[in-house]
Amino acid sequence: MDTARDGSTSAGDEPDGADGTTGTTGTTGTTSTAGTNSAQGATARGGVAHSGKKLLARAAGGHSRRARGGAYGGSSHSGSGSGSGSGPDSGSGHHTPCTCADCPGNARANHRRALADFLRRRDELAAGEGVPAGLAHSPGASRQWVSDELTEAARAVADRGREEGGAWLARLWRHTLVAVWAAVGALLLGQLLTALAADGWTLARTATLCAALASAAVLSLTAWLHRARGGVLAPVIGEDNRLSTSRAVAASWVLLVVYDVLVLAVELAGVGGAEERRALLEGLDLAHGAGVLTVLALTCAVAVVVRRAVTVRVQGRRLQKVRADRPRASDLLTDDAGRGTFADVQYVLVSAVAVVFAAVRLAREPEQLPDLPWGLALLVVVSSATYLAGKYAEGGRPVVLSVVRAREIGDLHAPIRTGDDIEIRGAGFVPAGAGAPDRLARMVVRIGTVHVHVPLIPVSGGFTSPADATLTVPVPVEVEPGRVDVQVVTAAGVETNRYPIDVVD
Repeated sequence: MDTARDGSTSAGDEPDGADGTTGTTGTTGTTSTAGTNSAQGATARGGVAHSGKKLLARAAGGHSRRARGGAYGGSSHSGSGSGSGSGPDSGSGHHTPCTCADCPGNARANHRRALADFLRRRDELAAGEGVPAGLAHSPGASRQWVSDELTEAARAVADRGREEGGAWLARLWRHTLVAVWAAVGALLLGQLLTALAADGWTLARTATLCAALASAAVLSLTAWLHRARGGVLAPVIGEDNRLSTSRAVAASWVLLVVYDVLVLAVELAGVGGAEERRALLEGLDLAHGAGVLTVLALTCAVAVVVRRAVTVRVQGRRLQKVRADRPRASDLLTDDAGRGTFADVQYVLVSAVAVVFAAVRLAREPEQLPDLPWGLALLVVVSSATYLAGKYAEGGRPVVLSVVRAREIGDLHAPIRTGDDIEIRGAGFVPAGAGAPDRLARMVVRIGTVHVHVPLIPVSGGFTSPADATLTVPVPVEVEPGRVDVQVVTAAGVETNRYPIDVVD
């Protein structure tokens, strides 16, 4: 499977760029550069610099408009009040949407705009449009020029993606606060309705509400302290900026048990008789909570072991990890490449069913720890073992299996010489989550002592190289004839094995 193609398409998978971003971009002056580049003629590097500047300015999506703020009513931000400029909006409020590249509130629109520009430019270059006439006679030079163009544009898209991720995290903590207090409100409403339909208001209902308020207060403080890292979700976000499945499952059990202990504490403080207090203390006995405590200890241990295992395997170059732009809810069920994994899905589903069952038992018997049946507890144990085994089985070091001379149609059979293209075949060249064009552009092939950056070779809808199983690179003239080693360095910084080839004069 062409992982690079899949990854590059997923980088532009937000075809929701069709929600107006393409049209908007067109009105801001992002037109095809075919005529301009052709007019530049023989100066190849001049063409690269000029077109690169145009791509960066186009991907920035609004810096020039912001710089001309006086001509747009004194401010480029919407609702900024009256301006003193001489433009069409002078003397009145500026009500047009803000398009500044550095505006946090518009980071998503800026990212989509830069992404739409990149996809359009990639398809143009894949069709042979926009390549300077002075480079058309040299396939190697034109390919390198196209790769440089796409690399510059991909870096602009990556910058916008990181800005969007930071802005999204900065906004997320408020949404987590709303969700926490909405849950408290739903609990209060449920308690009122059941109290009217049943035996009225009881001490247990007061205890559950007090415990919910205390838990919500702690979570609110956590959200405020980690407001730049996702609020309440910050403890379950891994070092790779993705939601951690093991931490999320462990956190759900911790919250359930802590909430239950708070309920028992409030009830213990509210009862007056010695007999009632003794009954509440018996609710904490191991006979009642052995199952739930076993599951709690196991899930917490799995979270710690998984983190340690991932760290050791990354440092030992047996696992490739690439940082994500921002966490997503789908991270709980998928791998780093966004593909659903059996180990994660079954772990989340089984744990969710067990947590719901324990919460129902807690609602029916709030005076004791949830009595989790041993059959359900063993099911969670089996699910945890499967998840842990899946974590140890994933990954692997990239490997070069063979290196051959790339042959065009009509070429004669010949050995590898300097200036020829070689095709490197193997596995694991594109780590999971590294299919974005800016990550693909970071791949390097070491031929002897010479480092060759892998060129981006576009086709409509993706790239033919780099791919997860094949790379195509030229052998530069700096490589000395003789036997040299070929080694690939992936976007995650992991090196493959050395593969010897013979380069002749």
